[in-house]
Amino acid sequence: MSLIHQGIDIVDVEKFRAVLARNPGFADELFTEEERVYCLSRRNPTLHFAGRFAAKESYLKALGTGIDHIFQEIEIRATNSGKPEIVIKGWAAKMAERRKIRQCTISISHASRYAVASVLLTAE
Repeated sequence: MSLIHQGIDIVDVEKFRAVLARNPGFADELFTEEERVYCLSRRNPTLHFAGRFAAKESYLKALGTGIDHIFQEIEIRATNSGKPEIVIKGWAAKMAERRKIRQCTISISHASRYAVASVLLTAE
């Protein structure tokens, strides 16, 4: 029998911009180097940082854990087509393995004020 786990999160982009401005090292704590390079290459980096933050929160909600110190272990990448995908490692990967997660689907949307992400995990 398959189980489906869902997580969703929404981020106010301007509030997120203010948090990043007050805490210059915060992006280094939340995002991998590859994510930072990608977001900083975009016209509105904060919008993309907010989307990735929402995606990571969505993943943690779908996984069923409230642990937020593993953001560096959850990486959001863009495929060649632009579709986002999640790459996990470390403790996050161990949790997914324990919960028998076999597939992960992610969607991220941006508007001028909000970024929203949804994650679906399929498990045995």
